Amino acid sequence: QVRLVESGGGLVQAGASLRLSCAASVRTFSLYRMGWFRQAPGKEREFVAIISLSGCNTYYANSGKGRFSISRDNAKNSVDLQMNSLKPDDTAVYYCAADRDGGSVYPTDFSFWGQGTQVIVSS
Repeated sequence: QVRLVESGGGLVQAGASLRLSCAASVRTFSLYRMGWFRQAPGKEREFVAIISLSGCNTYYANSGKGRFSISRDNAKNSVDLQMNSLKPDDTAVYYCAADRDGGSVYPTDFSFWGQGTQVIVSS
C-alpha cells in the first residue's frame, strides 16, 4: 500500500509560480514511477508529468512543456512539480499518483492516488 499526500497548492495570479510536493509513505518508493495529474471542473483527469523510477526520464503533457518540471528524491520519498508561468487554464485539482507496473500516461495505469491539492490561477 502507498499513501500519498500532496501539498503546495493555492491561489496565484497568472504568470506566477507554484511548487507542488508529494510525500509518499512506502518502503520501496524507488520501485514506483510517479506522476502528476490534474482535473479541472467538468473535465476528465489528465496527465501532467511523469517521472521514471530513477528520475532520469521525465515526460510532460504538451500543456506543461517548458513551464513545468517534475523531480523526485528517492531518499526522501518525495516527488515535486515545479510550475512556472502559470495560466488560468492550469486551474485544477492536482493529484500525485504512483504506479508499479504500468507504462502509459493514462490515469488508469496508476494504482495509488493522493487526495489532491487545489491550484487556482487568476487572470
